[in-house]
Amino acid sequence: MNKGWIVPDWPAPRNVRALSTTRLGGFSDAPYDSLNLGMHVGDTPEAVGLNRSRLAKALPAQPLWLDQVHGIDVAECGRDPSGTRADASVARGSGLVCAVMTADCLPVLFCDEAGAVVAAAHAGWRGLEAGVLEAAVRSMRVPPSGIMAWLGPAIGPQHFEVGGEVREAFLRRGPEADAAFKATGNAGKWLADLYLLARQRLWSIGVERVCGGNLCTFADPGRFYSYRRDKVTGRMASMVWLE
Repeated sequence: MNKGWIVPDWPAPRNVRALSTTRLGGFSDAPYDSLNLGMHVGDTPEAVGLNRSRLAKALPAQPLWLDQVHGIDVAECGRDPSGTRADASVARGSGLVCAVMTADCLPVLFCDEAGAVVAAAHAGWRGLEAGVLEAAVRSMRVPPSGIMAWLGPAIGPQHFEVGGEVREAFLRRGPEADAAFKATGNAGKWLADLYLLARQRLWSIGVERVCGGNLCTFADPGRFYSYRRDKVTGRMASMVWLE
C-alpha cells in the first residue's frame, strides 16, 4: 500500500476497509502534484487517469465518484452511476466503494458495528449546516447508536476563517454551535471548527462513537491539498467499503 495513504484508526469491524489518500505518490505535475484524483480541477485527464489507476490497485472496484455540489443527497453504490450529483454515498454489498473528494472540506466515513453497511460524506460548511451527515446516517437504515464515524483530513480550526453569516447559520440549528466559533479580532470574522461542528451534529442524532479529527489540510502542504491555502490545487479521496 502507498505509504502516503492514511488508514483510519477506528474500531471498525474486520470486514470494513477504509483509506484516505494524501497528495503523495502520483503522476500529476505542479500545482496538482502529485496524486490528484479530481478530473474537474484543471489537471490533465491523462495524469488523473494514471493516479486513479494506481489507487485502484488497493481497491476491490472502482469507487463511485460523485458530482459533489455541497448538498445533502445520498447516492447508492451498485445502483447509481459515477457522476451522480450527490455529496454522500452508501453501500451494503461487498466490494462497493463509497468515496468523497476533498481539499479542505471534511470527509466523514461511516460503518455500523455489524459490518453490514458503510457510507461516506463530503461535509463543507454548507453541506454540514444543511444536514449531509444526518442524511448519510439515515441512508444507512440502522440505529445511530450502532454507527461509528471517522473524521478525515480537513482545514483545521486555526485556519478556517468565515464570516458572521456562517456562524449565524449554525447557531440557528442549535446554540451549542457557539463553542465551535472563535472571534478573530477582524470585524465580522470568526475561526470555525469543522471537526467540532461535525461531532455536535453526529452526537445530536445519536452517533456517539466519533474518531479522527486531527489532520489539518491547510497546515500541512507536504501531505495535503488545500483549496483555501493554494486556490489551484488537486483533490484527495476518502473511501470505505465492505470486504
